[in-house]
Amino acid sequence: MAHESFENNEIAEQMNRDFVNIKVDREERPDVDSVYMTFTQAMTGQGGWPMTVFLTPDLEPFYAGTYFPPKDGFGRPGFPKILERIREAWTNARDDLRESAASITAQIRETSRNSRGDHSIPLTGELPAKAADVMRSSFDTVWGGFGTAPKFPSPSNLEFLLMHEQRIDHDTGNPPLREMVLHTLRQMWAGGMYDHLGGGFARYSVDAKWLVPHFEKMLYDNAQLVRVYLHAFQLTNDPFFEHVVRETIAYVKREMMDQEGGFFAAQDADSEGVEGKFFLWTAEQIDMVLGDDDGALFRSVFGIQQDGNFSDPHHPELTARNVLSRSRPIDELTRELGIDEKVLKTRIESLRKRLFEERSTRIMPGLDDKILTSWNGLMLAAIAEAGRVLGDHTYIAIAEKNAAFMREKLWRKGRLFHTYKAENARVDGMLEDYAYYGIGLVELYRATGYLTYLEWARDLLEVIITLFKDEEGGGFFETAADGERLVLRQKPLFDAPTPSGNAATAMLSAMLSRYFGEPQFDEIAREVIASAQERIMHSPTGFGTMLQTIELLLAPHREVVIIGAPEARVPYERTFAERFLPTVTLVSTDKTGGIPLLENRDITTKSNPDTATAFVCYNFVCELPTTENDIFIDQLDELIAHH
Repeated sequence: MAHESFENNEIAEQMNRDFVNIKVDREERPDVDSVYMTFTQAMTGQGGWPMTVFLTPDLEPFYAGTYFPPKDGFGRPGFPKILERIREAWTNARDDLRESAASITAQIRETSRNSRGDHSIPLTGELPAKAADVMRSSFDTVWGGFGTAPKFPSPSNLEFLLMHEQRIDHDTGNPPLREMVLHTLRQMWAGGMYDHLGGGFARYSVDAKWLVPHFEKMLYDNAQLVRVYLHAFQLTNDPFFEHVVRETIAYVKREMMDQEGGFFAAQDADSEGVEGKFFLWTAEQIDMVLGDDDGALFRSVFGIQQDGNFSDPHHPELTARNVLSRSRPIDELTRELGIDEKVLKTRIESLRKRLFEERSTRIMPGLDDKILTSWNGLMLAAIAEAGRVLGDHTYIAIAEKNAAFMREKLWRKGRLFHTYKAENARVDGMLEDYAYYGIGLVELYRATGYLTYLEWARDLLEVIITLFKDEEGGGFFETAADGERLVLRQKPLFDAPTPSGNAATAMLSAMLSRYFGEPQFDEIAREVIASAQERIMHSPTGFGTMLQTIELLLAPHREVVIIGAPEARVPYERTFAERFLPTVTLVSTDKTGGIPLLENRDITTKSNPDTATAFVCYNFVCELPTTENDIFIDQLDELIAHH
């Protein structure tokens, strides 16, 4: 609509003459977007973008829709006709429109209220068990993922399945949940949704095979997928998963990171006005760059067809173009080509680099270089955890640089801002900003042992409790109590491509309750779950983050405390990092104060700074402290096996 209508002189003149036009960036103002998306869905029965909503001067909506074409056609009125009809109605029946808008607003306000939830119902494994069954029933056993086209990565649901299987008895008679997740991760990488030259994932696949992506790359997808692939590496020790993590982080560092330390929001799908042009190849282009022999090998490995595997209805003149994919297993290719697997992998890597360099000479897709606090929190968590799990201090340095940048530029007088660009921080922080960034800081604490990060996370949660809590209905509003007044104050519960603000708040609260022993924090997490329990039962696939929090709350309190100088802690930290332990609270630090888990510890390191002491605890009851990693390994494995 931007190109077809808003940049059309005649339509723009009509809009400017008859309306006050407000164009909203839904990423800068997710609160405005969610309010009017609620109205649009209620009025039309469906939602989507672009979204067009007509409001009274009191900001109450009376007409809404999604895409309007510039001209009448296909049985639909064009945007100019819509504008004219609205103008006539406003001129001739203004009172009726105002009355209708007020009535619609009142009804939606009423239906949007959700109850505090019944806390008398105990939190049991019934909800996650049902959710796992629903996901299993919609699982695509051939291509991985859930449902049919279009297919989204759904990282929150994949994370939940891994957590759920770790807690339950594996002998259920059903196929292991982890195999569903691992198969999905391998298939997503093999398809065109993954950028096989530059790394990183596109938003979603338009088909069920993950082959043809919507080429836009979002920070939030890549952040969440880094963590899922990282956890798959912990579970399997398969270097393939580590490779995907490292390539994706390399992409983010190269193309999505500001020199000051912030992460940019997105990379466009289009370049030169054509979707996917930067990423697509013809067979002839590949042979021209690589030569006939290497070109033939590359085309065989990456599924390149002479006729192409991608077509664009908006540009039918562009033919024979291909999305790169890796659908054929490497052992199948080695047999067919008669090449040793190691030799083949070396050649493929060399050809990838040559084609990547050639692609770098093309006009890059546009970059959305705003920095969003919420999405930076997701990336902070991913890179900090990757640094800890892989033992890579360059990743931890990137994470610390991000935290320093955010504290300097977007944290003022105890409050966060939502967005930053061109030295300007603006828009009051929303629930997701505080919750996502708090979780990121917890992961950064786990990676560094610096208590200041954990204390900042606690500060963020305190702001949430003070300014966002719904004292009457339970849960948390999207915007702060002293924020801009909108016609509706939303309480996000459903996960979108990113976790809902309430689910992320519940997760942060549950995490911090384990560190600080605050009953209030644990109660907050349980209250949020209670307010959403009925909805989770009806539609579990929309609550992956909430289900992860339930898994954390259901899990026994298990703690691992490692105290000593950074160098002395390394063997114990590596032992812990090699295991997927999402519900075990990790404290690794050189200090013995600040949080309850560190109190009253008999620390050997006081007399020997080259030695670290490790405690493995179950419900705050600990095994004998040890200064030997072999004993620590046995204690840790016993904790996992018996609890």
